[in-house]
Amino acid sequence: MAFENIAGDEPIQSNSITVQARKFDNRIHRQWQAHLVTQADSLIVVEGVFAEEIKHSLLGTIAPGTFSTEYYWTDRWFSVFRFLEPTGELRNYYCNINQPVEFDGNILSFIDLDIDVLIAPDFSYRILDEDEFMAHAERYDYPDFIRAQVPCALAKLIEIIKRREYPFDWQG
Repeated sequence: MAFENIAGDEPIQSNSITVQARKFDNRIHRQWQAHLVTQADSLIVVEGVFAEEIKHSLLGTIAPGTFSTEYYWTDRWFSVFRFLEPTGELRNYYCNINQPVEFDGNILSFIDLDIDVLIAPDFSYRILDEDEFMAHAERYDYPDFIRAQVPCALAKLIEIIKRREYPFDWQG
């Protein structure tokens, strides 16, 4: 199936997959369809377009036609979403701290560890939901290795945001 590339290049041949964000107890928190663009080493990139308007408490109103490029790794404890307005302008980045993803070719799933980072087009950022992480760490009895890994993942993510390293090096 062809999926039009936002840059207007040749259509990307990609497969439809399901993305599942799960909570620590393994229940599905959110689920959506996306198109697989790249799978190379530990990196998996998928794309999608919002078909309908979404009202989000932190992101505001997401217009139909908003384009999402999502970056996942099987060896990193975070994921990155780049949102472009229907006009092609950078809307924002939204990052999740999560366990490394699992991908079976059809379903890409990850355990959401609550902390998020919202990044504006000027690369100012806000760390979100640290209180939710602490509450869920107690509620779900996160193991010590996860409690230790989360601040390390957040520090690494902030470092690559500040340095504008991939995938924050997009020029439009």
